[in-house]
Amino acid sequence: MMDPPWSVRIEDRAPLSLVSVVRGHAWVIPDDDAPVRLDAGSVAVMRGPDPYCFADCLATPAQVVIHPGQHCTTPDGQDLAQAMDLGVRSWGNSPAGATSMLIGTYERSSEIGRQLLSVLPPLVVMPADAWDSPLLPMLGQEIVRDEPGQEAVLDRLLDLLLVAVLRAWFSRHQAEAPGWYRAQGDPVVGRALRMLQNNPAQPWTVATLARETGASRAALARRFAELVGEPPMTFLTAWRLALAADLLREPGATISAVAQQVGYSSPFALSTAFKRVRGVSPKEHRAAVAE
Repeated sequence: MMDPPWSVRIEDRAPLSLVSVVRGHAWVIPDDDAPVRLDAGSVAVMRGPDPYCFADCLATPAQVVIHPGQHCTTPDGQDLAQAMDLGVRSWGNSPAGATSMLIGTYERSSEIGRQLLSVLPPLVVMPADAWDSPLLPMLGQEIVRDEPGQEAVLDRLLDLLLVAVLRAWFSRHQAEAPGWYRAQGDPVVGRALRMLQNNPAQPWTVATLARETGASRAALARRFAELVGEPPMTFLTAWRLALAADLLREPGATISAVAQQVGYSSPFALSTAFKRVRGVSPKEHRAAVAE
């Protein structure tokens, strides 16, 4: 919650942030693109890690810098964590600020998420008059509660809001949606995609996919490649390895357990495929992520 003049520079390098203006307005000011005004009810999705600013107007210089880990300082490095704390998940320079925003940040990148983020522009904006969602008032009510399990509730609501925003945005920018996203609406290929994504550990072949979708092998393979942009088994390999890359980040996850979860018969089979497609072994990937 902010009263003017205010300006916050975001340098947290988060892969994705979502901002909804509840009251008032704000300018989002990318370093290398045109600024965009957000009015009440607007939602913006910012794809990192490049920095940007939020401000009451274009001329206001940065007063606060948000660093990785959501550490807040003045531009010259003085800590502001306590000075701007307004209570449960509330932050700003005034408890009754003219501008109120809901902000959610995804601080950890994901290989699965990267498949979607790579096709998004750095800034996605849905104006208030372009869409409507009951999730915004619900999130506003839940974010100030301090009850058991509240973090899990907020995480799920943020995920739902992100999905709703991206669905609405892709419906208006259909040509910019990835092939696998557009193909979800196809009765044959969409079903095949959902089976591959939901059950990667199954020993899928084009023949079994064709049988499950009621299409011939040749027809499924041809239509899948046309809509998704690659053959079914190539898509499945990339999906399995993206899942594996994310699972390998989890504490205590073994290569053997991950291989079984994503459909490889042994740790060696997973390691061979991982190295061939991604250029590093699972162990090297895990070490790089840890660093």
